[in-house]
Amino acid sequence: MTGPTELPVPDTVDVRSGPEVSDQLLSLLPLLGEWHGEGVMTGTAAGSAQDVRFGQWMRFSHDGRGFLAYESRTWRLTDEGRIVGPDVRETGFWRPRGDDDVELLTASPEGLVEIYVGRARTTTSWELTSDVVARTPDAADVTRAVRLYGLVEGALMYAIDRAGADDPLRPTMSARLERLR
Repeated sequence: MTGPTELPVPDTVDVRSGPEVSDQLLSLLPLLGEWHGEGVMTGTAAGSAQDVRFGQWMRFSHDGRGFLAYESRTWRLTDEGRIVGPDVRETGFWRPRGDDDVELLTASPEGLVEIYVGRARTTTSWELTSDVVARTPDAADVTRAVRLYGLVEGALMYAIDRAGADDPLRPTMSARLERLR
């Protein structure tokens, strides 16, 4: 049995089409859309002795309810910019709570689930700290994380810092992404 190629319920990245955007999403509205760009993963996070370049596609969409669906895919790049293969993948939800409070729930196929709480620092920046980190036995040793997202001159920039049981909080990955739509 084959299914439809389109879902019967809209999931849109464009405020001009699809369902009306919930008023709850006003503090997150600038994130809505698709983003593409490059970043750097620190060597320790990438499992190598040196930092690793990556390409990234990120999408924030809505279906009319009071949350943004979030999806991120990365791929490793050589120093010359050639694609080596797929890398970190993540999915989740951004949930506004009150005027400036925000929650972020993420899951990755590497066995890491994180729940963040934070605030919109301005109308174009968000700072989140992990509240819960759960991992499978073979996942990376992560016990705490901090994420900072911001729009700078039209680009979405972010940084993720993580700590392990015996390691202090340190940079893990960061990127600069341009809006596709």
